[in-house]
Amino acid sequence: LEFDLATNLVGQPLVRQQVMKGVREFLENPNPLKPLVMSFHGSTGTGKTYVSSMLIRYLFQSGLQSPYVHHFSPIVHFPHAEQIEQYKESLKRWIQGNLTNCGRSAFLFDEMDKMHPGLIDVIIPFLGPSWVVYGTNYRKAIFIFISNAGGEQINNVTLALWYARKDREEISLQDLEPAISKAVFENPQSGFWKSGIINEHLIDFVVPFLPLKHHHVKQCVISELLQQGLEVRPGVVQEVADSIPYFPEEEKLFSSTGCKTVASRISFFF
Repeated sequence: LEFDLATNLVGQPLVRQQVMKGVREFLENPNPLKPLVMSFHGSTGTGKTYVSSMLIRYLFQSGLQSPYVHHFSPIVHFPHAEQIEQYKESLKRWIQGNLTNCGRSAFLFDEMDKMHPGLIDVIIPFLGPSWVVYGTNYRKAIFIFISNAGGEQINNVTLALWYARKDREEISLQDLEPAISKAVFENPQSGFWKSGIINEHLIDFVVPFLPLKHHHVKQCVISELLQQGLEVRPGVVQEVADSIPYFPEEEKLFSSTGCKTVASRISFFF
């Protein structure tokens, strides 16, 4: 996993550092005090889903297809605000039942920024340091929250630090944490709004994904060409990378869509 992150995850030194620290400490402990809870934040196309699926692939033989991996999307699983009480009950039952089957289960919550406020708090009893909950020992479980919330703030901090002559690779978690906290945990539109998960400090690792620069996008293009079995032509790599929008308008430093649209843009050239 560490090698794969270093080789294939483009431009995210903080992510590599945080994810490896969290996973290593958790898996090396035969008797963890609580489940591993990580929250991924950043703009679209910066690698949040990529890293979570990579992580699952290394931890479970069948990866995302494993019966011990459970993936929730608010749009698919919890679409109607008026049914929130029903969703709470079914989510609690699902997690409890699956942890009874296998204590080493993983639960991925996608698009937390679209989650109905209050819904996620139903899983609080499964995240803390108790020995058992509802008769189940659940401390070896892994919970990953994925969110675009905080992405704009991470981008703004990265840009401000660039203007202050601080290199992107030098950015620390401490530089970003206040901005993420404000955007995610104090935002009425966020699934974490007034959440006990935040108030009780149940998230072990907040993982920020930085905006990607032009040379990172080029790396994504090369990687995608190789994956599709296509010839890596420097001209094509340059053109695909150039065709993506960048911000701010003047300097065009960071990709507005990360590497999200790389695959679809490559199809124009072949």
